Amino acid sequence: MYEIEAVVVRRLTWRLVPFLFLLYIVAYLDRINVGFAALQMRQQLALTDAVYGLGAGMFFAGYFFFQVPSNLALQRVGARRWIALLMTVWGVISAAMVLVRGPRSFYLLRFLLGAAEAGFFPGVILYLKNWFPARARARTVARFMTAAPLSGVVGGPLSGAFLGLHLTSGLAGWQWMFLLEGIPAVLLGAIVLVYLVDRPEDARWLPHAERDWLVEALRRERAEITGGAGVFAALRSGRIWMLALVYFGLNTVSYGVSLWLPTLIRSLSGMSNFAVGMMSAIPYVAAAVAMVAVGLHSDRSGERRWHTAMPAFAGALALTGAAYSTSVGPAILAISVAVLGVFSMMGPFWAMPTGLLSGTAAAAGIAFINSVGNLGGFVGPYVIGLVRTSTGQFKGGLLLVSAALAASGAVALMARSGNE
Repeated sequence: MYEIEAVVVRRLTWRLVPFLFLLYIVAYLDRINVGFAALQMRQQLALTDAVYGLGAGMFFAGYFFFQVPSNLALQRVGARRWIALLMTVWGVISAAMVLVRGPRSFYLLRFLLGAAEAGFFPGVILYLKNWFPARARARTVARFMTAAPLSGVVGGPLSGAFLGLHLTSGLAGWQWMFLLEGIPAVLLGAIVLVYLVDRPEDARWLPHAERDWLVEALRRERAEITGGAGVFAALRSGRIWMLALVYFGLNTVSYGVSLWLPTLIRSLSGMSNFAVGMMSAIPYVAAAVAMVAVGLHSDRSGERRWHTAMPAFAGALALTGAAYSTSVGPAILAISVAVLGVFSMMGPFWAMPTGLLSGTAAAAGIAFINSVGNLGGFVGPYVIGLVRTSTGQFKGGLLLVSAALAASGAVALMARSGNE
């Protein structure tokens, strides 16, 4: 049994994960590239720190309201068609950021971008649940989610270079950046329709015996899940609410740091836009390696809570160090540890809710966790911007998001997954 499972998981991984990984790089870059745009647009459009922080976080307001409906739509019409539609729409909206002229248009387009992208990540998590056996899920999610830190590695230098196109053909550098980084989502949306298959039963690229084994293995796992199969079963689950709180703290730090990191580096160093982009990539390199290692160890041990909590505690401690840093070297080192901790949580964390519920409840539960959790993406950037507006420093904001991450780790220890 274990031999055929290893063969099937390996085949699924090579077929699905690299492509989904590429889609997530594009998605993550389109949501965080505003951090680089801020190096030019805040001055050009006279946006205060508080206005920028609110606008950057407004993405997650749209994300929150449209998360569950979008994932239920995916469950109904199929991942292939729904993900293709989402990518096309958010690519157009991302490119339309060139039209921002002030706070109102900034808020509106960021909200619409969040609404369009809302169903992508939870939809992919649900898609992976419907294809991969439970024992392979944490490392699979971790491999897929390495796209998030690697989008920082790729996007930092790339966005810094696009900012160098300032005033070419009458467009500011930040406008070129939004336009050129929005196009890939539209192109990939068309490819999704051809490449993805909704169900293992329809996977003609799997040998017949392997396909039969996979379908039966997933059927047995669904039968063993005791959670209900309806939307309200997910919302009644106390553990689902606890996991949503864990994810809230995680995203408060993840997006609070990523959307302010270029400005933080600039404030400590005075570097050029391209140099800021290169420096901002450093924390994400370490995170990409660590998150796969932690996900693999979590799968091998079958333990999820401590593998989620310990990186949270380490990240919170590192953020405290970053808050008191006064030069770019120590600050980058501390933030690298914090980002490493946050992303290392992802694999074991997302293995927990997928073992609790089945059917429509799984779609609703995953979307609910992601929607509530991603409100942290609204709170983190806004709080840091608000505190910096009132104090002129990053210290207070970093300490607040550090406390949120520590609380996230504590709640993770109280939540049990369906696999423990």
